[in-house]
Amino acid sequence: MAERTRAISAGGIGAVHQLVNTIGLVSGLNDELNVLKQPKPYTDSDHVLNIAFNTLCGGQVLDDIEVRRNDRTFLDALGARAIPDPTTAGDYCRRFDADAIWRLMDIINDARVDVWRRQPASFTSETARIDADGSLVPTTGECKEGMDISYKGEWGYHPLLVSLANTQEALFVTNRSGNRPSAEGAPEVLDRAIELCRRGGFEDILLRGDTDFSMTAHLDRWTQDGVRFVFGYDANQHFVDRAYNIEESEYTELERRADDVFSVKPRAKPRRVKEEIVKERGYLNKVLICEDLAEFEHKPSKAKQSYRIIVLRKTINEERGQMCLDTYFRYFFYVTNDWTLTPEEVVAESNQRCNQENLIAQLKGGVRALHAPLNTLDANWAYLVMVTLAWNIKAWFALMLPITPRWREKHQRERQLVLRMEFWTFLQELILVPAQILSTGRRIVFRFLAWRPRLPILFRLLTAL
Repeated sequence: MAERTRAISAGGIGAVHQLVNTIGLVSGLNDELNVLKQPKPYTDSDHVLNIAFNTLCGGQVLDDIEVRRNDRTFLDALGARAIPDPTTAGDYCRRFDADAIWRLMDIINDARVDVWRRQPASFTSETARIDADGSLVPTTGECKEGMDISYKGEWGYHPLLVSLANTQEALFVTNRSGNRPSAEGAPEVLDRAIELCRRGGFEDILLRGDTDFSMTAHLDRWTQDGVRFVFGYDANQHFVDRAYNIEESEYTELERRADDVFSVKPRAKPRRVKEEIVKERGYLNKVLICEDLAEFEHKPSKAKQSYRIIVLRKTINEERGQMCLDTYFRYFFYVTNDWTLTPEEVVAESNQRCNQENLIAQLKGGVRALHAPLNTLDANWAYLVMVTLAWNIKAWFALMLPITPRWREKHQRERQLVLRMEFWTFLQELILVPAQILSTGRRIVFRFLAWRPRLPILFRLLTAL
């Protein structure tokens, strides 16, 4: 190996290391986590960031830490003499119990609040939209403590994710057995998320979730606390009958935003290849004809006051080939305590919540946080939180980008670009940039060896830090 060429493939990791030090995450982990009784030779921050940085450098599993552990240049880039090996990283995760994991998330959220407070006033003047959903994490392991059979017949875990839709940050992640319902433990986690957003400066907070999260026992409490919500509501037979008996004159047609945009300037539509094949082969085809909205008041059995129920009625044709077999209605219901939103806006809020599925897909496929490589429920929970930290660092990377008045529009576009990037795109554009590492004059110099179109964004962040 050539001795004079000392380079690493992840040159952007230097900016990330500087970022986590600037927002106080490193000092917070070392001062408050207290998982290690004797922090020798590694501290708590060494262990946590070792797992997070492994993901940010393109690592897929714990064993990938071994590659960077034996890379002397990578260690020099971080100013480290050594980093924990994969076995030590796994042992560290097994030291966590539930209390320690909540402390870890609180420390991460303290750093998050520091990032939020550095934002302009317009950031916190917006509504904080908090989304909640569960996701199945299947595993083929035989000896993983806490796993169980899900409703899909798969062995694994069922973590709960609470995220901030404004920035796509994962606020809290809790691990649960595979057979637990989606909303189990959600009220307590949502309360923590509300407190976190208020501590960060948000005044208006909106909770969103699907039908599993319309927890009627907590609606009055959230309403009295000044928190708004839009949840899906179960389409039970009583509600369906009530919606069916609403006068036709009380229904109004729902116009989607996309329909409004293209109503003035119609676009050329491509051939619908799938639909042509379905018709040609005589498969059963369900075609949406129109959507209508109505509303009524309802007092849940576990609540003391009434709430708005928005009814979305879809008219659907069942077709087979060229024949129409039947036309029927399908009803969807939403509950909200906001009497100022129009029915269209309530449905739009619920539909936009579905973007959390994209976040879950990133945590599963891109970041690979929603996996279970260890042998206990709490160890996998700790691993999940540490790897999810890599995704949050991407969001903080974007939020810490400075916006200068002269280039305000351009800089805001770049901030949104990084926020909405898929994780692997972020790595390819801003982290996995080859860099020569020079140690000189008591400082570490990263000399980039390749060009990326987005490198000016990285340089702007370094200037701000």
